[in-house]
Amino acid sequence: MSLNIYQNSSYSDTPLGLKLQQVFATPGTFPVILPPGIQRVYAIVIGGGGAGSTLTTGGGGGGGAGGFSVGWTFATNTITVGAGGVGTTTTGNANNGSASIYGMVFAGGGSGGINDIYGGAAAGATTVLNSQTSTVSYTGAPAATANVISYAGGGGYFAVGSDGISSGGGAGSATTTGSVSAFAGGRGLITGGGGAAGTAGTGTGGAGGTGDLYTGGIGSSGTGINFGGGGGGAGYFGIGSNASSNTGGAGGLGGGGGGAGSTLGRGGDGGNGAVLIYY
Repeated sequence: MSLNIYQNSSYSDTPLGLKLQQVFATPGTFPVILPPGIQRVYAIVIGGGGAGSTLTTGGGGGGGAGGFSVGWTFATNTITVGAGGVGTTTTGNANNGSASIYGMVFAGGGSGGINDIYGGAAAGATTVLNSQTSTVSYTGAPAATANVISYAGGGGYFAVGSDGISSGGGAGSATTTGSVSAFAGGRGLITGGGGAAGTAGTGTGGAGGTGDLYTGGIGSSGTGINFGGGGGGAGYFGIGSNASSNTGGAGGLGGGGGGAGSTLGRGGDGGNGAVLIYY
């Protein structure tokens, strides 16, 4: 027997009696206006997802998911929402996502895909700076190295991204001949992007990770170097985008990791972060 907690009103991410009052999902710093007398609120804070990387030949690695933190905080009058990493057509480490913060609840940005075929790690409470090792979560759950499951999963090293509440990006492939399939992003609440496959044969990009709330994007498949982009990872608020030819799909809104590009195709953007305030 299985139970989907998101379809059962007995389960909730927030304490009983609170209502969602404000949602911020556009990157930047904004004023927060609260009713008189509100001194403490409950917040869900999500960092931006990392962008997927690309390679001159072969396929890059998927971006890691943004961090996910929740808790009570003193009320403040400003809020910061982290942007997802922006994908490029330039070989090298892809852009990391940025951190989101409200009061004393904060979540880091996911790592961009690494300057090779390796997937970026998911973020915990602080941003991952182009690494396959995640950061410690707000719960105190430890950081995870490549291919290791944790609250924030490590990046994929010749493997799918590691599972977690926030999961790592999948590895790409440097093989440039024959039939090649890249690796998917890991599973989780918020997920990493898929790796890419750039080959003269049939290349199939990895799918974005499957999320608890939304699906990841599908990797591109076809014959020749203009295919094989990785799908974007699922966000807290939306699906990851499908890859298009050798361009990686964007991560879903709410921290999804970007899919990787192949053979100088553009790496997918990471999904922007978000902050939800309850009182």
